[in-house]
Amino acid sequence: MNDSDRDPMDLSADEVASIEKLQSTTANLQKELAKAVVGQEKVIEELLITLVCRGHCLLVGVPGLAKTLLVSTLAKTLTLSFNRVQFTPDLMPSDITGTEVIEEDKTTGQRTLRYVKGPIFANAVLADEINRTPPKTQAALLEAMQEHQVTAGGVQRKLPEPFFVMATQNPIEQEGTYPLPEAQLDRFMFQVLVDYPTEQEEFDIVRLTTASRRVEIQPVITGDELLRLMELVRKVPVPDHVVRYALKLSRQTRVSKGDVPKFIKDYVSWGAGPRASQYLVLAGKARALLQGRYHVSTEDIRQVALPTLRHRVLTNFNAEAEGIRSDDVVRMLIDKTPPEDAADAARVSKVMAS
Repeated sequence: MNDSDRDPMDLSADEVASIEKLQSTTANLQKELAKAVVGQEKVIEELLITLVCRGHCLLVGVPGLAKTLLVSTLAKTLTLSFNRVQFTPDLMPSDITGTEVIEEDKTTGQRTLRYVKGPIFANAVLADEINRTPPKTQAALLEAMQEHQVTAGGVQRKLPEPFFVMATQNPIEQEGTYPLPEAQLDRFMFQVLVDYPTEQEEFDIVRLTTASRRVEIQPVITGDELLRLMELVRKVPVPDHVVRYALKLSRQTRVSKGDVPKFIKDYVSWGAGPRASQYLVLAGKARALLQGRYHVSTEDIRQVALPTLRHRVLTNFNAEAEGIRSDDVVRMLIDKTPPEDAADAARVSKVMAS
């Protein structure tokens, strides 16, 4: 019997304890993050989903919205190694991956090569303003993100586990920047949009940050515990109709393949690949667990569709001329693709009504 055939109610005591552990850990992480970051609950949820799915995350937002603060605070809640790389136009690949240096033994005069590890050798890596560095340096992250290893000097060196990259990007300043190529974008599980705070949240931000205030962030989870939670996510059963729903969302974005909606043909130049379907299901599993459920519904897939698809659906000139963004296309796609089963349809109607 595979995971998709399991009865969600047929759980072992260890699995129930693991789910409860994940919920309490998530609550503690959110509590610690709230000490430094006001609001942004949706952003935090998407960041946590990426974390427990062993994925990488791209945060996009204008300056001053606490993107870097959020990532660095999250790293403090984890008893893991953390490095920040400030991407600049003169940054070289070896500045990230490391390089070999010549060392001379003062007693014998013999010279040897020694490899000096770069900042990529950490559990959590913050790639700050990743679009400010040339493609050659951006590409240095590709092998690390996909294979969890670095090849330097003809030698493959494994990165520590768990390993994840969180990158930030400024969407409004394009002069002197280098947009990420599609191959690199596809390796980010989520693209998370960090929006402006509400009026009350901004009031709280100003009041708290202009006062004498010291924040102490407490570690919440160890690396071994995080790895166990990552394995738990993979064990969550997914009904076949939910998998087909995820496939339908991603496959309908492919302009030249099959029967796609007219607005896709009108506004999309390139659609999502199979990795989008994989991440939709995986993120749906994580969202279900974070809410204390051991089963995945189509509503979970709908809730993670935007951060999964927005950077994988590339709009064309027609969309740009009409002011239509990839987010708008994905929302239209979600609206045009209702859940297939009655139970999930009723659940979605209830959520939309509230």
